[in-house]
Parts: sequence; structure tokens; C-alpha cells
Amino acid sequence: MPPSPARSRRSGALTGRARVPGDKSISHRSLILGLLSVGETRIEGLLEGEDVLATGRACAALGATVERLAAGRWRVSGVGVGALKSPAETLDFGNAGTGSRLMMGVVGGHPIEATFDGDASLRSRPMRRILDPLEKMGALVVSAAEGGRVPLTLRGPNRTIPITYETPAPSAQIKSAVLLAGLNAPGVTTVIEREATRDHTERMLKAFGAEVTVEPHGAHGRAIRLVGEPELRATQISVPADPSSAAFALVAALVTPGSEIVIEGVMTNPLRTGLMTTLIEMGADVTLSDVHEVGGEEVADIVVRASRLAGVDVPPERAPTMIDEYPILAVAAAFAEGETRMRGLHELRVKESDRLAAVHAGLLACGVEARIEGDDLIVTGKGGVPGGGEPVATHLDHRIAMSFLVMGLASERPVAIDDAAMIATSFPDFVPLMRGLGAAIDVEGQVELHGASS
Repeated sequence: MPPSPARSRRSGALTGRARVPGDKSISHRSLILGLLSVGETRIEGLLEGEDVLATGRACAALGATVERLAAGRWRVSGVGVGALKSPAETLDFGNAGTGSRLMMGVVGGHPIEATFDGDASLRSRPMRRILDPLEKMGALVVSAAEGGRVPLTLRGPNRTIPITYETPAPSAQIKSAVLLAGLNAPGVTTVIEREATRDHTERMLKAFGAEVTVEPHGAHGRAIRLVGEPELRATQISVPADPSSAAFALVAALVTPGSEIVIEGVMTNPLRTGLMTTLIEMGADVTLSDVHEVGGEEVADIVVRASRLAGVDVPPERAPTMIDEYPILAVAAAFAEGETRMRGLHELRVKESDRLAAVHAGLLACGVEARIEGDDLIVTGKGGVPGGGEPVATHLDHRIAMSFLVMGLASERPVAIDDAAMIATSFPDFVPLMRGLGAAIDVEGQVELHGASS
């Protein structure tokens, strides 16, 4: 898609209520588990971003019937574990790192062959961390780009080997790929994590009828055991609002004077709330209301009021609970008073871009004092941000783009980014939603609109 430069500027207080899109992690898994189930899975609130739609197309290519019934309402008629077919064409995942890696687990556990590819950003991202355990389970990498990157062709074994695997890094994608491959293995597949990561795969496997047990392992980790060859049962899924998407409106309201907003129906799974924990430590006025459960996940409305923030030290063990939120946390840190040190961010180097380097460069471009020491990002906030300067380079990364558009809403001068087009991968309605709260965001070729958010 052609680049769409964008700019944001001071706009006064943000007010109103908004609902961000359905959770991206659960949306991917809903489609995949629908494919692997027998019967008809109904999904409400599916995120209809490009990443998730790519996963839906891949599920259809592997044998499922995938239908859109209305906005956010989808139906998946699955074929069941062990009954997938080899796709006739390459599975193009665009920018979808999660979708491609989880689907490698599915293919790597079945006696089929598939070729995976994606855009320039996905082609730069490491896949070897996924392929290593799959090869231990019997999968064969027929061909791959240098370093085990896409485009790559993966062939699953005739009989998948159950393994015990300790993940080399805290990654829900590695864990999930192994568990999805283990669905078609006889016996028990075990994944051991030294640091607990988001647990949507385990929760949803149970909801679909798999036998999954989770036990503590070490100081912060868990051991997850899956009994293979289940007959998964189709079910109804209601996708809660995505906390990673809610983070942008949340921080925008915190740093924009006079703001007060409510973000509705956001998932508050404790393995996804590291950002809120950190912001509250910084002095943020963030409270939860209408707390209830939807589909096994706790959800709540988040009430946010503009706040004076202070720098804090963010421990490395918190990273798995907020790995996607560090770019927007860096924006909050820029408006805080004092130094914020975010520790142990090595995983940011292998996201859609090298997020650690990209965030650092963007902060400097906006006049913020920041530095990198090893895998730590240190931001020295002075209560305000100059803004202006050259457009921030987004490197085809949706979270970099949204984060710096948020920065411009409260900086002294407007903030420009080189491309907003990729925001559609996770948050297609980001600009209109933010405008509905009162934000001033201009995208080249679009007419600016203001109005109440829904």
C-alpha cells in the first residue's frame, strides 16, 4: 500500500466514551481454533484488521469455511485436528507476525505442506525460534530465506512427536506454536516458560475442549501440558476489546490536559495489564468500572483522567505483560517528570521493526532526551515535549505510528510520521476513534472529521 504521511497537533481536552477493536491475540486464535474444531464456531467482536484477515484467509486455504456475517461477526466451519489440507497457494500473512507464527505451529503438526510469505517487514522478522521446536516435533523446513525467514516452506510429519520444550525467551508465540502443533501429536506436549506470558492459547484450548493443565514453574514461570489428539468442539467466542489498542487512547488522555475518557469493555487479564500497573505507579488517575467476565476473560471499562506523571523504574520481569505497549509507555515517560528506565527490552528488537531503536530515534526527533543502554531504554521526561522536527520514521510498524501520533496531541509543536497506512493492520478505526474524542490528527488525502465517538 502507498505511504500515508500523517500529523497530529494540540487539540484541547479529550472527552467521551470509546470502544477500541477486539483483542488481536484472541481474534487470531478464534479463527485458528475454529479451523481445528468440528462444527461451527461463531465469533462476535472479531478485530477486522489486515493481520487478522490474513489469518482468516489462511484458515480457509487449509480447509475451513470462513464467512463474515456482519461487522465483527464471523462464522468458521472447521475440519478438525488431523484433517487439514495442503493449501494450493502461498499463505500471505502481510505484516502478521502472530498469525504467521501460530499457523506455522498448525502446519508443523500436520502431514501437509505450506509456503509462508509476507510483506517487507515480516520478511525481516526471525522465524527460527518457531522452527526449532517444530523440527524437534518432526516438521521439515523444505526451504527458507536466509536466517530461517519467510518466504519459507514447511512440511509437517506423518506422525507428530510430543516434546517437552523450554522456551528460550518469554514469548507467547513460541509457546502457542508448540501447543498448536502438539494438538496432532499422541501423548502429552509440555511447554515450560521461565517467565509467564499471555495465556490466551491455554484458556481458549480449554474452552474448545482440549485437556490442558498449567502449573507454576520456578519463581515466575509455568509448565503447560497438553494432551494431544483431542476432538475440539466448536464454540461461541465473544472477543473483548484489546488492551494493547486501548493503550493509545489511555496515554493520550493522561498527557492531554483536562482530559477525561472512558474506554469500554477492555480485557484486564493480569498477564496483559503491565502498562496500567506502570502508569499507576507513575501517578496516573486510571480506575476500572463495570468489571465482569466475558468468555473466561475479565473485562472492564477503563476511566482515565489527565494526570501529572513521574518517572519510574520498570522491572524486566514485567515485560511479558506489556511487550507491545513499550512504545506508548515511552511517550508517557516523555511527558513525565524525571527518568523512566524500561529494563530488559531485548524482545522489542524482533517485533515489526527493531522497536527499541525506532522508539529511541522517534523520541530524539521530537526533542526528548533518551538513550539506550544494553537492552534498557531510558527516557528523561521534563513535563512536556517540544515536538516538531523531521517526520518520525515508522518502519512499517503500526505501534510506532500510533504512539507518535499520540505524542503530537500534547506536544508544543505538531508531530509528523512518515506513514500511517500500516495502522490498519491492528486498528483500522484509530484515526476516526481518536478524532471522536477530540484529537486533531490529519492523514494525507483524508478529510478531518470531528464528532462523538461510539
